[in-house]
Amino acid sequence: QLVESGGGSVQAGGSLRLSCAASGRAFAWYSMGWFRQAPGKEREFVAAISRSGINTYYADSVKGRFTISRDNAKNTVYVQMNSLKPEDTAVYYCAGTSRVVPGDTPNEYNYWGQGTQVTVSS
Repeated sequence: QLVESGGGSVQAGGSLRLSCAASGRAFAWYSMGWFRQAPGKEREFVAAISRSGINTYYADSVKGRFTISRDNAKNTVYVQMNSLKPEDTAVYYCAGTSRVVPGDTPNEYNYWGQGTQVTVSS
């Protein structure tokens, strides 16, 4: 089970940190990703991180502004979001995959959280 937290409303240029807590003892065996979905749009890739946390991957739209990280001792994955823009407004989901190299499409992920809303006002 994956549970996201940390969403909210912020003005453009602000920051938020989302957390995703996983239950169970197999967290370290999963690569993790963050996706987002805005109203009327498809779910899109935001960032992903390998099992160890050494390798990270980002969508071009967030590169340089978002940072994904994980703490395997706490069974938690994070995404630090800086310099937020109105176009970052969406429901953000964390997801887990058994793939060694995490992909950037939703169908590559086996487990999903319920999502947390992020709203960025101009």
